[in-house]
Formats: sequence, structure tokens, C-alpha cells
Amino acid sequence: MTFRLGAHRASVPRRRAGPGPVGDLPGGAPARRERTGLSRAHRLPGSAPAPWTPSLRLAIGRDRGALVDALAGLPGAPARGIRAFFAYQARVADTLWALFDDPALLPPLGVRALVRHAASTPRYAALLPVLGRPLEGVLARFGVAGFAPLRQYLDGLCQITVQCGVAEAEAPFAMATMDYYFRGTGHVRGGIGALAWALVRVVERLGGEVRMASRVRSLEPVPGGFRAGTRSGEIRARQVIANLLPQDLRALLGAAPGALPRLDRLARDVEGGWGAAMLYLVARAPEGASAAAHHLELVQDPRAPFTEGNHLFVSVSGAADEGRAPPGHRTLTVSTHVPLAKHRALPPGQQGSYIGAIQARMREGLAALAPEWSENVVHALTASPRTFARFTGRAGGAVGGVPRRAGLGHYLSVWPRPVQDGLWMVGDSVFPGQSTLATAIGGVRTAESVARRLGLARGGG
Repeated sequence: MTFRLGAHRASVPRRRAGPGPVGDLPGGAPARRERTGLSRAHRLPGSAPAPWTPSLRLAIGRDRGALVDALAGLPGAPARGIRAFFAYQARVADTLWALFDDPALLPPLGVRALVRHAASTPRYAALLPVLGRPLEGVLARFGVAGFAPLRQYLDGLCQITVQCGVAEAEAPFAMATMDYYFRGTGHVRGGIGALAWALVRVVERLGGEVRMASRVRSLEPVPGGFRAGTRSGEIRARQVIANLLPQDLRALLGAAPGALPRLDRLARDVEGGWGAAMLYLVARAPEGASAAAHHLELVQDPRAPFTEGNHLFVSVSGAADEGRAPPGHRTLTVSTHVPLAKHRALPPGQQGSYIGAIQARMREGLAALAPEWSENVVHALTASPRTFARFTGRAGGAVGGVPRRAGLGHYLSVWPRPVQDGLWMVGDSVFPGQSTLATAIGGVRTAESVARRLGLARGGG
């Protein structure tokens, strides 16, 4: 049996970026964007989550209009405000998704990109009134902040995407992530790890080398670059790109707090984020269950915070996902957010009981809101922040990236820049942050910056 690690969904740009240099390979050859050859990734019309609470069951599909009609048709709905809000959300999302569809429009910017931005200036005007502001304020502007079904839907969506609720979520990014469902989420057969293996094969095909068992234990600046102490010996590099949490990179460097202020700031942001409590379940597929992989969002008490077992994100494997479960069975990956600061503040002896209580509440929520799956569970495993720390090497077991809370501070890192000369960061701790798509785009733009430093960049961008 195999499970998803956590609450992963994948989304892809509408257009594939054209070829261009993205890195430094042995012998000084420029790397180029290539297709992964991953043929088992596909879009699923029903793969968007279906939010369920004790009083609301809402199916979310690719049709924005159908969702708007469903919400506007509920008893007591402020229909005009709902329609106006979603129309504005679509304009904001279209503006931001244009940047994700074509990463060349993100920094570092070439001449062509600047010209295209100048032509799009009128569209960017839609962003100005909400830049840095919470989504809650936008809802209030349209008179829909107090409509509970819409609020519950958006609280769940924001918690699983931008990692905080409507009251805190920065409006532009929250409204952009709402389009994940309408643009289509991707399901990778074999799990999201299949995508990682496909990327490994691309690196190797381009002449790179991937050393899985060569853990980096130290990193030291030296003349001409860096010296990395690894399990299999010393490696020297002109440029280093670290897909690590800031506190983990700081530890590799042996830097004391205060020595690298940017890493300190990013580390504080991560510490204000989340860990995860998990249930990994195998269940007999109930009669009438969809054959497709799909997701559920379950909320036991919509008035309480969407954390600590109150809000569950459930990923159900598809019948065609070979090797995931015995015939006639499915895997269920059930996750909930755990405040890292609260977990870390507990004495070690109390952390286990705290997570155990959360997992008990998770089981209660699954039994109450998705009994057709809960009643058929035949096997169960659990995981906690400690598990994630052990298997991923991330300090404290942090997951999900830095919460995208209201404010302008996130935009200070929109331009890729090194932590120190020759040392760069990628991943969910740096702009644009969360999601498979966002971290991939951030990696591409950082690689472009490194290529320029190495004299490998081509074209005007």
C-alpha cells in the first residue's frame, strides 16, 4: 500500500514555457526546459474538494457559474453580492494567473517582459485596492462577509491553500487560489512522488547527477564558491541552490541567529506556520463510490478555527491507481493543521498526547461527516510533526510554507536574490510560496537568475 504524504494537489499553467537556459550542468553546458515525459498525470473534473459541514454539502467542479448559482440559490443568500464578488474575483485571478501561465513575466525581468507588463498596466489596476489587504475586507465590500455558507467554503479553501483563514488571508493570492478549482487540479497516478522521479530523470538526461544518499551535513563559503560536506565526501560549487527551510539552511552554515538577517526573518515566518497531524487509512470502497480520485473537506464546527482536527482534508485514491491499495479498496490520506508554535511550546512528554487527542478528533470527524468511508476502514497508520521532521528533515516538521497573511512583506522577496553571494533559496519558504505550481515557478525564476550569474542566460526574457 502507498499513500500521499500530505494534502497535495497539482495545478499546471495553461501554456508551457518555451525553451531557455535554467541551470549549470557539468562541463558548463546550459540546461534547458524539457518535458518530463510523465504520461500518467491528468486532470480530473471531480478532483476539487467537496466541502462538507454538519449543515452544508457543497460539490465543487470546474464550472464557476454552477458554484455561484448554487451559493446564490441557498436560503437567505445575498445573491447580488455573491455574483458581484465572484465577478471581481475572476478579474483578479485572471490577472495573477497570467503571470503563472508565463513565468517569463516574473522577475528577473528582461526587455520583452517589461514591454508586456507596460501593455498590461490597466489590468493590474484591479489589484491595487486589495493589495496587502485581507480577503475578509473584500467580502465585506460586497456585503457577503456574514453569509455563512460562503464563509465556510472560503475558510476551508484558504486554510488548505494560503494556509490561513479568510480573516487573515491576503486577498489577491486568496482570490487567485480560488481559481484552482475552476482551472482544474491535476492528479498524478502513483502519487506526487511520481512527479519528483520524473524530474530526476530529466536532470539525469540533461547530464546532471542526483545523489540520493549523499546528505549534506555542512556548507561553508570558500573562495570561488562553497564547500559542502556530505556523507560521501566534499563537493565544491560556484553556486548553491538550497531547497531547505531557512532555519535548516542556517544550521548547515553554522550561522548564529543575527548573522544572516534575511534567514532570521524567514525562519520567524515559518515558525508562525503549521505542522500536520495525519491519518493514513485503507478502506473498502463503499457502494456507489466514484471511481475517480477525489477530495473531501470536512468541517465539524464551522464557528471554530479550521485546525487541530476540526477541519480535515481527505484525499481518496482512484480505482485506477495501481499499487495504492488491494483490489476493491482505496487509500485515504487525512490531514489537519497543527500550530507549530503551540506544539513546540509543549514539553516533549505532552506533545504525543496533544497529537493523539487531535487524531481522535479527526476520527470522530470522519465518522460523522463521511461515515461511508469511516465504517469500512481496514488499516490505519498515523503521523505527526515529529514524523515529518524525521522523514523530511524539515525543522519541527513544518509543512505548507509560510502562511500568506495580509500585508506587503511577502512582496519584498518577489525578485530572486541570494541569501549571500552565490547562495540561493527555493521552495515554499520564498516567493511565490505554497503549492507545487508556485514552488516550481519560483525555482525556474531562481534558476534563470543563477544562469545569468554564470553567464549562461540567453534572450531578453
